[in-house]
Amino acid sequence: LYCTETAPGKTRPTRMGNWIVNHGLSALILVVWMAINIFLFLYFYFLYDLGDEYIYTRHLIGSALSWARAPAAVLNFNCLLILLPVCRNLLSLVRGSFMCCKRSMRKQLDKNLTFHKLTAYMIALMTAVHTIAHLLNVEWFNNSRQGYYDILSTELSELGDVANETFLNPVRSTTATPTLVVFTTIAGLTGVVITLCLILMITSSMEVIRRSFYEVFWYTHHLFIIFYAGLVFHGAGRIVRHQTDESILVHNVTFCRNEPLSWGKISECPIPQFEGGEPGTWKWVIGPMIIYLCERVLRFIRYLQEVKYRKIVIHPSNVLELQLMKSGFRMEVGQYIFLNCPSISQLEWHPFTMTSAPEEDFFSVHIRSVGDWTRELISKLDQLPEGAQGPKMAVDGPFGTASEDVFDYEVSMLVGAGIGITPFASILKSIWYKFKESNPKLRTRKIYFYWLCRETHAFEWFADLLQDLEKEMEERGMKDFLTYKLFLTGWDHSHAAHVMVHFDKDTDVITGLKQKTQYGRPNWDKEFEEIRKENPTSVVGVFLCGPEALGKTLEKKCVKYSDVDPRKVKFYFNKENF
Repeated sequence: LYCTETAPGKTRPTRMGNWIVNHGLSALILVVWMAINIFLFLYFYFLYDLGDEYIYTRHLIGSALSWARAPAAVLNFNCLLILLPVCRNLLSLVRGSFMCCKRSMRKQLDKNLTFHKLTAYMIALMTAVHTIAHLLNVEWFNNSRQGYYDILSTELSELGDVANETFLNPVRSTTATPTLVVFTTIAGLTGVVITLCLILMITSSMEVIRRSFYEVFWYTHHLFIIFYAGLVFHGAGRIVRHQTDESILVHNVTFCRNEPLSWGKISECPIPQFEGGEPGTWKWVIGPMIIYLCERVLRFIRYLQEVKYRKIVIHPSNVLELQLMKSGFRMEVGQYIFLNCPSISQLEWHPFTMTSAPEEDFFSVHIRSVGDWTRELISKLDQLPEGAQGPKMAVDGPFGTASEDVFDYEVSMLVGAGIGITPFASILKSIWYKFKESNPKLRTRKIYFYWLCRETHAFEWFADLLQDLEKEMEERGMKDFLTYKLFLTGWDHSHAAHVMVHFDKDTDVITGLKQKTQYGRPNWDKEFEEIRKENPTSVVGVFLCGPEALGKTLEKKCVKYSDVDPRKVKFYFNKENF
């Protein structure tokens, strides 16, 4: 109950103001996106439901025509959008151009995968509606062709059987079945392929599969190539047809629809002429497809560039540290790269946050064994003779993340869980170098650092860096610059007994640091309240690299403890996304 209470001295309108400060722009973008979707759906629904050129088409299949075409327009729009959030180089370019803009603009780029998922959900929903409507259309087209309905439906379906006539009903045989139509027409066959690809991509993107079987997720997601190819050719069959403009002028539909047997026999009712709609999906998706193609070409060029091993270290808890070197490579704090090891897989690329600082002459990553690819890589490198170079490694990147903005805040709050500490290793190393060089451009005056781990071994590879920082801060009389708290969330009775025996020591028995490790999880209300009191007029950047559940908690706390008054403290939430 305590977590849902209003912060001391705050009213609900104030909390609403805080929410607007933290999420206002994101909400506006979401509203605009949804408004465009709704507009497209309604516009094309009524275009096909009320248009005079579709009167005869609607007579055969009813409102299912509108229910098929309106979702198609929404599909085109979202298929245009869905590739853009995963064009990593494009996002890095845009992020660089926004460096002079407000941080709220740059923060939207960190939600690229969220937007990617939203467009995917919309595509899935509209595909379901579009598919169901067209399945009904095929059934009704076939029934009309069999003569099951009225005279007008039969006459319309028989148009095109003789010379100098154009057809309206795409079912051209009285012996056809709906299944035969689906699997023998361009629209039907490509529709089946598109739908199957979409189902496989969405199901393999579920969290449980993506985390446990990343390779399955990676390979099935590349069915998007077949998906887009099918999408471009889907409308080539021109299965949805309408009366031509010339025919409407000479064929009075209002009168002639009641006289189908007189068509071509009286001057008022010449035989109506029909044509298929021009395929338009390619116009929507050609731009994003070209951008994505350029993205892949650039990735291939980087794949060919040589990468050298500087150092290979296997830490406790089966964490691999790779120190690599590549000609012309430049990075910023908190950025990430994609690694490819051809001897394991020619196609798979995996993202890892860099743990080195920009001031170092190499770049490094720490890799935890969590899947087939990482296990095989660690196994290969563990078997190498000392001093030997590892297998060929390709690097794509670096790419920007929310952590790049850490030095734009007066006060930064860094929260890492487990291996999620990696982007903050880069940040803390960079701070250490900046202090050594007495860098005057360092704007940040206070950092709060929290690390949550389940086991003691996870602290070991990072403790040396914290010890160096402790020493550096003391020598410069800046012990208050960095406040860090380590939380051990899992332990046994023997460990607890060992800690109790050595409780009076000046340094922590786990890390060797002066700051003692705490047990359990942080009380975030208490932590935020302390930071709020210590920095009453500051802008605080909250950075997380960790699980989604922790992200939701911190996001709520940022809203809860921010003040609407521009002169008082504000918390801005930022999260790493892969």
